[in-house]
Amino acid sequence: MRDSFLVFGQPLIEQDEIDEVVDSLKKAWIGTGPKVHQFEKDFAAYKGVSCAAAVNSATAALHLSCLTLELEPGDEVITTAMTFCASVNSIIHAGGTPVLADVDPLTLNIDPAAIEAKISPRTRAIMVVHYAGRCCDMDPIMALAAKHNLVVIEDCAHAIETTYKGRQAGTIGHIGCFSFYATKNIVTGEGGMLISNDKAAIDRCKIMALHGMSADAWARFSDSGYKHYQVVDHGFKYNMMDLQAALGLHQLPRVDTYWKRREAVWNRYMEAFADLGLGLPAAPEADTVHAYHLFTIRVNKDCCSVERDQMLEAMRKHNIGVGVHYLAIPEHPYYQKRFGWMPEDTPHATSYGRETVSLPLSAKLSDKDVDDVIEAVRSICNACSGVS
Repeated sequence: MRDSFLVFGQPLIEQDEIDEVVDSLKKAWIGTGPKVHQFEKDFAAYKGVSCAAAVNSATAALHLSCLTLELEPGDEVITTAMTFCASVNSIIHAGGTPVLADVDPLTLNIDPAAIEAKISPRTRAIMVVHYAGRCCDMDPIMALAAKHNLVVIEDCAHAIETTYKGRQAGTIGHIGCFSFYATKNIVTGEGGMLISNDKAAIDRCKIMALHGMSADAWARFSDSGYKHYQVVDHGFKYNMMDLQAALGLHQLPRVDTYWKRREAVWNRYMEAFADLGLGLPAAPEADTVHAYHLFTIRVNKDCCSVERDQMLEAMRKHNIGVGVHYLAIPEHPYYQKRFGWMPEDTPHATSYGRETVSLPLSAKLSDKDVDDVIEAVRSICNACSGVS
């Protein structure tokens, strides 16, 4: 057993990020300023789009993207049942009605056939979630959107590096939303980004991200002279700070290096667990890049003699942090009460959500850390199956 607890999703922070944060502190420009604007430019260039807006979370990005739809009461947005609650909540906060579609049981991404079955005269948009770093099957989804005149929002919280048939995740639909939370592949502590080639949409998101004001603090107080502002809408306080962007400016150039390390860890897990009876992730599809954000195993008594919650507790006793991504959305009491959703409505997502365990997968993991994870999983499975 490990002497120290292995934190799930621990980020790799290097000296350049630390120095950049200190530089911001010394310059005393810690709010939205030049580093945020540079991070926006760098991320837009990385993704090959013309416009980007940095915000304080992916949740804020999703909410702002939904606001661009100008939803009326009763307007519907279809999304997946296998996602974090922020995806659904952003639709609600924007005044829309979320509609859940089930997932493909192999990829765990939203099933295009399930989307089609949910389209109604009130449907305005589809919000896809590229689960665990695997891109949704976007060709049939975009075909449905074109057929029914729907907007596609991409929740790319897991999918910074993801590509689909040569196209960058987040650039296939109308707007892409990204996360830089502490467990993500690029981190700014908290933080998010919207990207699009629709300048009007991104400009509106930027205004709504800072109180509905026509100019941000950097534009008003920079050495180019004071800029008056006007409040043009009732906005929110969603802006990113330079302290956050200071991290992202140095994380982004290492995105490929970090991806290669996570790929190596992923491959070690796949090999090490092949004989245990666990449900393992499907191989990445041809002509795609998987971001390797989550490595999830599927655990149940029938396949490996271990129940999911038993595995969670046993891993904790081995001093290894794990996660659950996610309980299906209809499992949560709020949504059951408000929308009448029940677990049986989305059987694939529900079944998976009751059996999934996320193992540590981070560029910070040492070879010894990976060995410890493998040894713990194998020992737990072998102990429960009676193998010595």
